[in-house]
Amino acid sequence: MERILIIGAGQAGAQAAVSLRQGGFKGVITMIGAEPAPPYQRPPLSKAYLKGELEEQRLYLRPAEFYEAQEIDLRLGVAATGIDREAKTVVTDEGETLSYDVLLLATGAPPRRLNAPGADLEGVHYLRTLADSERLRPMLSAPGRVVIVGAGYIGLEVAAVARQHGRDVTVLEMAPRVLARVASEPVSEFYQTLHRNNGVDLRLGAAFEAFEGEHRIHAARLKDGEAIDCAAALVGIGAAPETRLAEEAGLEVSNGIVVDEYARTSDPAIFAAGDCTNFPSPRYGRRMRLESVPNAIEQAKAAAANMIGGETVYDALPWFWSDQYDVKLQTVGLCEGYDELVVRGDPAAKKFAVWYLKDGKGLAVDAINDPASFAMGKKLITAGAALDPAKLADTGVDLKTLI
Repeated sequence: MERILIIGAGQAGAQAAVSLRQGGFKGVITMIGAEPAPPYQRPPLSKAYLKGELEEQRLYLRPAEFYEAQEIDLRLGVAATGIDREAKTVVTDEGETLSYDVLLLATGAPPRRLNAPGADLEGVHYLRTLADSERLRPMLSAPGRVVIVGAGYIGLEVAAVARQHGRDVTVLEMAPRVLARVASEPVSEFYQTLHRNNGVDLRLGAAFEAFEGEHRIHAARLKDGEAIDCAAALVGIGAAPETRLAEEAGLEVSNGIVVDEYARTSDPAIFAAGDCTNFPSPRYGRRMRLESVPNAIEQAKAAAANMIGGETVYDALPWFWSDQYDVKLQTVGLCEGYDELVVRGDPAAKKFAVWYLKDGKGLAVDAINDPASFAMGKKLITAGAALDPAKLADTGVDLKTLI
């Protein structure tokens, strides 16, 4: 094997390229990315970078010179338009045909687009790329209300930044609580209180209808007829895996590019990693798709090892984080399917953890300004330790004694 081609220059693609070299691969590595910037961190785009507190170069995962030094042919501003599996080639939007022996798809998960009147008006934003964050930044200093559609992590993080810059903010969430897909009621209630205490006009059970304006947005209209005047809007209604290339190439796709435990697709010469994949989790006994930096990194490491002949099973413990105001949420594990919930600490003090148990063992932890619970949660869940709910709830009990 002499040529490995990586489509996607995000966290997963970059990690795979680095891991291939670290794993001893001496052949040609070509990585193509549609954006002009070298691989960079996305989480700060809704936080420090949006605020202007972080320079672009500090987002980069590696200096641009690193790729040259490692003989990684990094092609930026180039998008793949098609895969010919039989010929083992990829065509780019520049008309070039690139050959591969093994291909990695690391195409990510762009934001879901809002299908509603006025969604294409100037002033309606999405947030995934550097360019998106830069286009959004002027709203922090411009007059007028900001409307955010969707109370997931991106929406709430941008709401926090906007309020910290003195903007009036309305958040519209169709569900009865924020973070409904990913968190329990105690966590949702905490964030609802946090945002309202910081002056956010948070509307739950709000049915969005349309944006209004001539060329530029001037209002968001709800289905009950209410119009909320605004100067800008952010749509944060989730992300959809980028699977077009895989589908058109005839690969198996179902809520992501379907891979096995080795990150291999239905074509043995093609692997996939990161937000775009639907993979089997031995830990949870089901298939899943995760949107997180740790998942992208660890799955890319496994994919890289297996692309050069390894047999590494991907079964990392998922974890996530979010920063809003003076609050850091750190989550380890997935809480879906829990049969008992334990709150440790005091939500009113902005320091507590919610532990999710199943059959007496740790399934997940949401730690809010509580790094110790996050760190111990990782250890206890990994160890499969039996946990006493009463001891978990007692802040006088050292978590280390539970291992």
